[in-house]
Amino acid sequence: MFKLGWSVSTLFFFFFVKSQQVDWDRINSNTILNIIAGHQSEQIMTLSEVIQIGDSNNADLFINAKTDVLVRQIGDYNSFYFINSFTDTETKAAVTTQGNNNIIDITGSNSISDGLKMNVRGDNVTIFMRNY
Repeated sequence: MFKLGWSVSTLFFFFFVKSQQVDWDRINSNTILNIIAGHQSEQIMTLSEVIQIGDSNNADLFINAKTDVLVRQIGDYNSFYFINSFTDTETKAAVTTQGNNNIIDITGSNSISDGLKMNVRGDNVTIFMRNY
């Protein structure tokens, strides 16, 4: 679960390498890009960006290695859930929520949901999307 506070922008990098190939003690904000670049030929990399501006926002991402998700939550008490870890389908999505107390829950991926761009404006909105 990712909980981010006021005006925070975070990039999440998920990559698969054997732990023996990386000196985990050397990884920090200054070296991570060089380490990722050095292993790109050996792994699949996923880049997801979560930007949350407000209080008590929540983003839970359970994604496969071929998923690229951009999430923007502007307001308070917003929740975003994205689960497509049960498939190896390549997926790109962008979801923007502006308002308070909104819930976006997306499960699954398919050819229809690939390239999804969702903009939600308002308060107390709940969206459940299932892609099977």
